[in-house]
Amino acid sequence: MSTNDNDNEDPWLAPDKLHHLLFCFSLTLLFSFLATRTRYPFLRRHSIRVGSILSLLAGAAKEAADHLGFFQSSGASAKDAVADFIGVLIAYLVLSLVSSFWFSGRPDKGPGQTSMV
Repeated sequence: MSTNDNDNEDPWLAPDKLHHLLFCFSLTLLFSFLATRTRYPFLRRHSIRVGSILSLLAGAAKEAADHLGFFQSSGASAKDAVADFIGVLIAYLVLSLVSSFWFSGRPDKGPGQTSMV
């Protein structure tokens, strides 16, 4: 099987890749949000990293399940994993930008802290 045959079976610009990207993007946002709502300061401080790691783990688990045949799919794909990573990367960047703008000018306050005025 040549490289062109593999590209025809699993193209980079397929709806499946968009689904992977959007799913991992959404999971990163969700897990990060949940981490900011926990009572543990470490998780709150590192919520974006926690969300990103958990989303990547979910994407890897999905690819492992595809490889083992648990889902009706064409199997595991490195291109799917790249789409997962890109989704997490975009979410990481968006959350980092929002966080830096949200908390700029207030270095003494972290997420969830309010002033006592």
